[in-house]
Amino acid sequence: MLHLRVIAPVDLSTEVVDLLSAEAGVTHLAVLPGAARQPPGDLILCDVVRESADRVLRELRRIGVDTSGGIAADDVELTISDAADRAAEDAPGSGADAVVWDEIAAKTGEQTELSGTYLVLIVVATMIAGIGVLLDQPILIVGAMVVGPEFGPLAALCVALLRRQLGVIGRSVQALVVGFLAAMVATVLSTWALTAVGLVSREMLLAERPLTDFIWRPDALSWVVGLLAGVAGMLSLTSKKSGSLVGVLISVTTVPAAANVAVAAAYGAWDEAGGSALQLVINLAAIVLAGLLTLVVQQVWWWGLARRRRRLATG
Repeated sequence: MLHLRVIAPVDLSTEVVDLLSAEAGVTHLAVLPGAARQPPGDLILCDVVRESADRVLRELRRIGVDTSGGIAADDVELTISDAADRAAEDAPGSGADAVVWDEIAAKTGEQTELSGTYLVLIVVATMIAGIGVLLDQPILIVGAMVVGPEFGPLAALCVALLRRQLGVIGRSVQALVVGFLAAMVATVLSTWALTAVGLVSREMLLAERPLTDFIWRPDALSWVVGLLAGVAGMLSLTSKKSGSLVGVLISVTTVPAAANVAVAAAYGAWDEAGGSALQLVINLAAIVLAGLLTLVVQQVWWWGLARRRRRLATG
């Protein structure tokens, strides 16, 4: 359930209250006339179940509340109310499957920023993976996957492609390209530094590495894993199941593949660097494709529910 705080100008307040009152998934409606000062208007509070939230937000934006007033939404962790229970029963669909598109767009949009924290995390993750590659240590590879922040821009790219937001698409691609390039350059430099002090060597890269050689030997299963990870990652994002997202982060080889490219390039092993680069491209493409298709299926599903709800209401 979401808690909505709506500031509506006086000329729209009645329409907003009527809209919320008519929605089965809305409860705990309260109106404070003239309470808002900036921007001026009435303060309207309510709770809305997640399966109705997207429709309510869309209607509020349609009547112009977002331009002449304001809308804010917060998650409600605990609600003890028979009225809330009835709202959840009356609303179509399941709250666990509900997608609040404005929430997803806002959440993923924040992750397209090419911030210092993002760059540090992807550089550190790639350097850890580079050491894991040389030591043939899956534990380090898994740790690097969890630390890597690249799923944020990938998810944002999927949402932006669906919503045709060219600006977000550009920022997402920029975050991915700049992030991976910076991480690989840093890993090349760190590999040279570790080699200079005698901690690693080219022989470690060229030796048999049965536990991690899959990173630079892509095959059909690379596509399968990437597609499955994209589906699981997007569902974990839209359904707020963060535990599943952790599983996704340790199921793909984006950061490890980038690390292997850097380490192999540092030692001039261009065949291995090429295989790792192909693995990276495959995983990125598969995640974006699967994530986008997952969003399309979810959108079509909720459109179908909305149509059935309208037919029942008019029948």
